[in-house]
Amino acid sequence: MPAGQRLPAGPQLSATDGADSTGDLQPDPGGDAGLDDAEVRRILADGELELVGRITASSNATFLCTASVIDRGGGGDRVEVSCVYKPVRGERPLWDFPDGTLAGREVATHLLSEAFGWGVVPPTLLRDGPFGPGMVQAWVHTAESASDRPDAVDLVGNGRVPSGFLTVFEAYDTTGEEVLLVHADDPGLRRMAVLDIVANNADRKGGHVLTPAGGGHVRGCDHGLTFHTETKLRTVLWGFAGRRLRAVERESLERVATDLAGDGELAARLRTLVRPAEVAAARRRATGLLRTGRFPEPSASRSAIPWPAF
Repeated sequence: MPAGQRLPAGPQLSATDGADSTGDLQPDPGGDAGLDDAEVRRILADGELELVGRITASSNATFLCTASVIDRGGGGDRVEVSCVYKPVRGERPLWDFPDGTLAGREVATHLLSEAFGWGVVPPTLLRDGPFGPGMVQAWVHTAESASDRPDAVDLVGNGRVPSGFLTVFEAYDTTGEEVLLVHADDPGLRRMAVLDIVANNADRKGGHVLTPAGGGHVRGCDHGLTFHTETKLRTVLWGFAGRRLRAVERESLERVATDLAGDGELAARLRTLVRPAEVAAARRRATGLLRTGRFPEPSASRSAIPWPAF
């Protein structure tokens, strides 16, 4: 896709058009068990895409699909992975982001995540689908919530912050009881927060932080509101504000900042997905974070938390 251009799209597709409606889809977790990210990426790119249902809670048209290919091991069996498909024509127009660019921004954030070497964003790519070109991303099968411990990002009662969690802000629930938004003091969430700063993520809600079933580091989803030239960071991960970057974070950040320079391979790949000015802004954010060496504080002049937070 030429820099700065939107993906080709057909007539507008609303979030309520398309496949059978369902608000809480949960695919069978066994279909893509044991596959590494490289194999998942190959199946997403080359596989036959089949609609399973529509995820109605999304603000843009979003579908649960399976992508399947013939097993290369022989026997004629098909290997499939569950995935999310967001067609460009189903993107809701926004006042501050160019129309038809959200899918490209999701893929750009995945490329940035891979450049860091952290695997924060599941395999994500652009391809054609049942409703035209769009973003396809591997589904993350999430762990069940524990009854005795909060999720990675959660609400707890006042005075009930468990060990290993950081407080973001105080609020009141629908009954008037005071609650606290907290998140885990976790290396995976620190890496996600660094990624969000460089990508300028305007929409890191609690539900966009995924804890995989069966273990593994946290993953992030829904990165359509990224790479704007203006500062728009909105996140629920402000518990790290003011903390120093660790050596391993600085090392990865230095490598990414170099690769975001005009002649860097990462910069060249990103310029096929977002505007050159947006790539340059990402490099300034990376170098700025290296210069301060600390996670930024939330701004007092604009909203720092996405709404709703979950």
